Amino acid sequence: MDIKKIKLEQFTPDRIRNFSIIAHIDHGKSTLSDRLLEYTGTLSDRTKKDQFMDKLQVEQERGITVKAQTASMFYEHNGITYLLNLIDTPGHVDFSYEVSRSLYACQGALLLVDAAQGVQAQTMANFYLAFEQDLQIIPIINKIDLPTADVPRIEKELDTLFDFKPEEIIPASAKSGIGIPEILDATINRISSPNGSLDKPLKALLFDSWFDEYRGVICLIALHDGVIKKGDHIRLAQADIAYEVLELGLMYPEPTPMPALYPGQVGYLITGMKSVKEAKIGDTICHAKKPVEPLPGFKDAKPMVFAGLYPVDSEEFEDFQEAIEKLTLNDASVSFEKKTSAALGLGFRCGFLGLLHMDVFKQRLEQEYGLTVIPTAPSVLYKVKLDHSDDIIDIENPSEFPDPGVIDTVYEPVINATIIVPKEYLGSLIKLCEEKRGMQQGMSYLDEGNRVILKYRLPLNEVATDFYDQLKSISSGYASFDYEEAGYEPSNLVKMDILLNGKPVDALSVIVHKDKAYFIGRDIAERLKKAIQRQLYEVIIQAAIGAKIIARERIAPLRKDVTAKCYGGDITRKRKLLEKQKEGKKKMKQVGNVEVPQEAFLSILKKS
Repeated sequence: MDIKKIKLEQFTPDRIRNFSIIAHIDHGKSTLSDRLLEYTGTLSDRTKKDQFMDKLQVEQERGITVKAQTASMFYEHNGITYLLNLIDTPGHVDFSYEVSRSLYACQGALLLVDAAQGVQAQTMANFYLAFEQDLQIIPIINKIDLPTADVPRIEKELDTLFDFKPEEIIPASAKSGIGIPEILDATINRISSPNGSLDKPLKALLFDSWFDEYRGVICLIALHDGVIKKGDHIRLAQADIAYEVLELGLMYPEPTPMPALYPGQVGYLITGMKSVKEAKIGDTICHAKKPVEPLPGFKDAKPMVFAGLYPVDSEEFEDFQEAIEKLTLNDASVSFEKKTSAALGLGFRCGFLGLLHMDVFKQRLEQEYGLTVIPTAPSVLYKVKLDHSDDIIDIENPSEFPDPGVIDTVYEPVINATIIVPKEYLGSLIKLCEEKRGMQQGMSYLDEGNRVILKYRLPLNEVATDFYDQLKSISSGYASFDYEEAGYEPSNLVKMDILLNGKPVDALSVIVHKDKAYFIGRDIAERLKKAIQRQLYEVIIQAAIGAKIIARERIAPLRKDVTAKCYGGDITRKRKLLEKQKEGKKKMKQVGNVEVPQEAFLSILKKS
């Protein structure tokens, strides 16, 4: 279809369908998006490629979706052409904020389930996200052409868990193109059209944005009422800033300029915004002289994991700051504030939704902006009640942890976790959860007893580091995991300092449970011993809780053979030279700073 000949005003809300694709990680969302774009002629043979919707380098390398992507399509059904707006969402638990935000711009969702793997933890989480927003959900069993596909079993799971009847479920294979026409027809027949009026004042939801180096901030908007045209003067309701519309149009699938957008349509908007803070996700757009009641907006994403990010070269700090500001526009769920570390210099304390989220953010800084980044050990947000006071303070950085003498109670965040695992791995998984101080809340069987749904209450600190990796390792990759916040509980936590030659390194400090402190301290000391190179003087690594040393490692000094030039004579000649060397080593030890390589900080990120 020639997009230049399209008149968008003919697409009234009854001829528009806005929908999302939701699923567990690696169930085929991006592949299905590609097939829908190809089938509707949105992608030509020249522009099509595998995983077209995964535009970031990190997404293509890892094979995961990190950022929700939007595309518009035109599809003829029963002689009428419809405008379909598709949003491809991430599947990993760390990016559920992207999913919930995308669903605000939709009236329906395609729920994808792998025909071999069946319902996973994130499938359930995404279903309930869509269900809470009252969206029409179309269940699809994907990858039916796999040799291991078991469609009747998956149909039974969908019926048991979500009350979907077999006649509602569409069997498909995104890779082979099976079931694509049926999916498009179901989208039109079963998903309701958006509500909107042409006669009301302009009201649009800003639900996503990203930064373009040449054009500034590009906003994705979903129109509820009214019309927006090029040259209009608009206002962001919450930010209360006015702009002129420089360009707007559809994502078809790349930004394609249009003269105007109408009620129910989803498109992009460029106003020349330069600052990161102007485009607040969830804001309402209206005409400058016609204010409207703002839309409810979104709940702000709450960071779950905090870590310091520092540039290796302190001279790169300004570039580092600019890169973080631009990246946080692309990813509104990251919070950051400037911090100074005695060991690492100027940097930022950042909040992330999980460890993968942090890893992806760091990788994007390195790939897209050419920076080398040192991350500190991740921690979570603790609450500390002080002795002889009702004050409760928030602690996200171990260096802010108060003196043990003034602490009454320490509260740590806990989560309600859902784990789906084959029954043969159940024993190992329960053991892992017990080791992580978990408390079992419930257990039920799925698909004729072959898989188990476990409900656990776990401390977030134990989950935020390497829990997901261990879960996959123990279950040979078959277990799936999802969680939601469950408030705070009192816990016996202490701050553990890491000392190098008696001096604490703030960037290596961690907050740990008292029962595990000895093992974690010994592990960190051993890791640092391997990571720090030998110096010309002795290096003592210690893990300490207050004044008590709980672990110690020694790195022997490099020793120059000062007696090599002695070819004869009395032993006292050699002894004199060795004593002189020993005195020199003492002086070096007093003035020497231990060089801590980047690997040492990275080694702390993952507990063994």
